[in-house]
Amino acid sequence: MKKFVITIGREFGSLGRPVARRLAELLGVSYYDRDILEATSRMMNLPVSVLGDQEEYRKNSFWRMVVPLGTESSDQQNRVFEVQCKIIAKLAATESCVIVGRCADYVLRDDPNAIHVYIYAPKEARLENCINSLGMDRAEARKMIREVDKARLNYHRHYAGYAPGDPKYKHIIINSSLLGVEGTARALAAITKAKFGEADDE
Repeated sequence: MKKFVITIGREFGSLGRPVARRLAELLGVSYYDRDILEATSRMMNLPVSVLGDQEEYRKNSFWRMVVPLGTESSDQQNRVFEVQCKIIAKLAATESCVIVGRCADYVLRDDPNAIHVYIYAPKEARLENCINSLGMDRAEARKMIREVDKARLNYHRHYAGYAPGDPKYKHIIINSSLLGVEGTARALAAITKAKFGEADDE
């Protein structure tokens, strides 16, 4: 299989992260998400807590997802973004991988071996995912869907200049509620193999 990279954008509650992780497993490639944040922290000699985007579940709250680059000054946030861009570009040039979020689609917009995916789901399905998979109550789920979606939209528009789910900049837009995590991951794996060829050992 040729070297490739798959970027994954997603709506909050669409289970985009589990889909991306399973996709990487099916393709036998690296999965990058929080790793990029940690690498940025090391390169900038800053604690991860300053950079934000800590998505661990704490006291029924995903509030840190609302500030993807932390709460530091705009200059600091721009420096963080620049470092993340360099890390993403290096990963894509080095190995086949799946990269979640962080405007990776924009960073790799000119990479001919990149597939840009956006995962969404109807709001009711997202609510149920938040309740059943993340343990939120319905009111909190509604609030987080609204606030995280707004934060991701603002972040992506600020740095990429377009909305994260804009079809002009995506190769694939898929409703995860249609096939579920496993089915969605397998569908994306099949498309990747059709595009870049089967793995060498298959």
